Amino acid sequence: MNYDFLNQRLKTLAEESRFRTIPQGNMKGIDLCSNDYMGLASRFGEFMPEFTERFADAQMTSSASRLLSGNQKYHRQLEHHLDSVYGKSNILFNSGYHANVGTIQAMAAAGAVFVCDKLVHASVIDGLRCGNARFLRFRHNDSEDAARQLKKIDNGEIPVIVTESIFSMDGDEAPLEELVEVKKSHPQCMLYLDEAHAIGVRGPEGAGLAAEKDLIHEVDILIGTFGKAVASSGAFVCSDKSVTDWLVNNARSLIFSTALPPANAAWTLLMIEKLASMDAERENLKRLSERLRSVVSELSGEENPSTTQIIPLITHDSEKAIKISSELRNRGICALPIRRPTVPPGGERIRFSLNASLTPDDIDKVSNELRKIFN
Repeated sequence: MNYDFLNQRLKTLAEESRFRTIPQGNMKGIDLCSNDYMGLASRFGEFMPEFTERFADAQMTSSASRLLSGNQKYHRQLEHHLDSVYGKSNILFNSGYHANVGTIQAMAAAGAVFVCDKLVHASVIDGLRCGNARFLRFRHNDSEDAARQLKKIDNGEIPVIVTESIFSMDGDEAPLEELVEVKKSHPQCMLYLDEAHAIGVRGPEGAGLAAEKDLIHEVDILIGTFGKAVASSGAFVCSDKSVTDWLVNNARSLIFSTALPPANAAWTLLMIEKLASMDAERENLKRLSERLRSVVSELSGEENPSTTQIIPLITHDSEKAIKISSELRNRGICALPIRRPTVPPGGERIRFSLNASLTPDDIDKVSNELRKIFN
């Protein structure tokens, strides 16, 4: 087989400074790449004795999908715990990607029409494509434009406004209160909120941004992930039981995937319990984020879009982003360059992802090294 058709395309990616490889080895120094926002992953050994004692019978494989496997004790325990946290029905998925693709596809099959923020995650876009869904898009975080797009939907249709609580590249927050008011303006409208980067970090017990703003009851479908602040893997969809029942019967990424291992569900439950009491760590993360954000704004000469633990240093150029990232790595700091297609042309950047295990001294070191690079 001749692979020149691929090699030529790979060459083009390299020429455009967009060729990507999987990083090798463990990073030594200050890690600002991981989404381990609460620092739980680095404390793995601390929790193992309790995990082993409580969940000794948790198996390492499910061997079948949720609809086939009989060994679901810990899956159900985790779902019931989430039910008590959110006061709604919850169903587990294998990842945030699976949750978004499957939920969007299944709701499209029920006749939903989607009004999406232009910066929603690629998994939402793939769900729209998988479900052959009708959708409209509104300008990023522009609730007035969302209202304009909503008016294009017939009264007989079921509109779903789709957004994220914290956006993964800019680190900014959705105007939830405003979008709730937009939702209320249209009969049968639903609000779909991806809380991937807020679970564990924001709200009472780390329940997310909607919980922080006391808007859980206004969010019709909430997506949460375990692979970031929860230091595990998998995801959940929180909604009315009619929705979760519909997903069990129609979400292809749920029906046709082997379920999460029971041991994984048990570990997730333990991590969520630990997160509930980590208010001090959440406050520390907030302070550290404010500290670095001010320095990044100073160096870039631009107002930073972030209000959270995700802080972009926008370079507007792939080669520059790669160079700064390389310089930081040489100085013991891991912060990766973000390029197309993850961000649009001109949006190239370094993405600093902070976690609660960092110290003020760590942030000062990052700040000082950045100043040296820029000078």
